[in-house]
Formats: sequence, structure tokens, C-alpha cells
Amino acid sequence: MNKLIEGAVTFRQTDFEAHEALFQNLGNEQKPHTLFIGCSDSRLVPSMITATKPGELFIIRNIANIVPIYQFSGEYLAAVSAIEFAVQSLEVENIIVCGHSNCGGCAALYKPESYFEKLPHTRKWLELAMPVRAKVISMLPEANAAAREWLTEQMNVAEQVKHLLTYPYIAEKLQAGKLVISGWHYIIETGEIFAYSSEKEFFELIN
Repeated sequence: MNKLIEGAVTFRQTDFEAHEALFQNLGNEQKPHTLFIGCSDSRLVPSMITATKPGELFIIRNIANIVPIYQFSGEYLAAVSAIEFAVQSLEVENIIVCGHSNCGGCAALYKPESYFEKLPHTRKWLELAMPVRAKVISMLPEANAAAREWLTEQMNVAEQVKHLLTYPYIAEKLQAGKLVISGWHYIIETGEIFAYSSEKEFFELIN
């Protein structure tokens, strides 16, 4: 905790003062251009890998960067409501779904039931990605762990991009050319980002 407190003081004395005008403008409103849906993993830092400043990204993070299929419900739906707010109220121009290498959430799809003994809510959440697991197993039934990991992470991104299209207002804005949707696979150890092409159904390195 001491490190965090020291960091807060350092931020106020250095970073904040260096961008004081920016923060003054942000004090009254936000107008982010992009909704960034990423994994909660501590190694993924959205603003760092996109070189963006405060106010540019509206960020949703959860285990395995999952986008629940659209539904209207009386329950408390955190991810669905945040997507709705970003697209309908903030009117973002872009949506990025970003997965990453060595994703613990994707790896957990293959864990035995005993692994979830103390993680019942994690297990429930990952049910949303089980179709991805089934597809990977059908495609690579004899694959080693590394090949399966890579394919699962990328297919999960592609699947979540498809889930976005179940949101009526997203499909409408996409059709009208008012919204751009991208799927990214970020490689932690190299800094590379591969973007998904829906036409080619393939991930290509961003250069």
C-alpha cells in the first residue's frame, strides 16, 4: 500500500502538473473515441499499448475479455450496461476487443472441476466462453498446450466481436458506418498486436 500512496503523490506532483490543462477540461465531461474491452489481467495496460491519454478510452475489463450476448434483463448486468452507455450515451466511434497472450481466463477453460473449488463465480463467468473451448477442441483435438492456448485466445476475441453484433444498436450503427469494431490479440512478451480480419477470418500483425 505504501508504494501506491507514494505513487499517488508522485502523480499529483509530476504527471498531473504536466497535463493540468487536459485534466481541467476533463473535469466537466468525457468524450472518449473508443470503447476498449480488455482482460482484467494486470499485464494488459490499455492506455500504454494504444499510446492514449486520459479521456480517450472508455474501458471495460473482465476475465478473458468476454462480451455477453445481448439480453434485456432486470438483473445487474455490468458489462452490458457499460457497453450500452459507451455506445448510446458517449457515442464512441470505435470498439476494440483485446485479448492477450498467456491469458489465465482462456487457460482456465481447460482446467478440471477441482480448480474452481474456490472460484465459483469465475467458473460461472467462463461458461460464456465454453463455446470457444468446444470449437478449439474440435479443430485441434491433439494439439499441445501452446498451440491450443494461442488458438483459444484468438478465437475468443473473434467470438466476442461476433457477440457485439447481437446488440441491436451496435449492429445498426455498424451498418450505418458510424462505428468501427476491431479484435486484437496482444502479445505481452513482444509488444506485438495482431488484428482480426473478419473477411479473412485471420489475425494479422499491426505494422
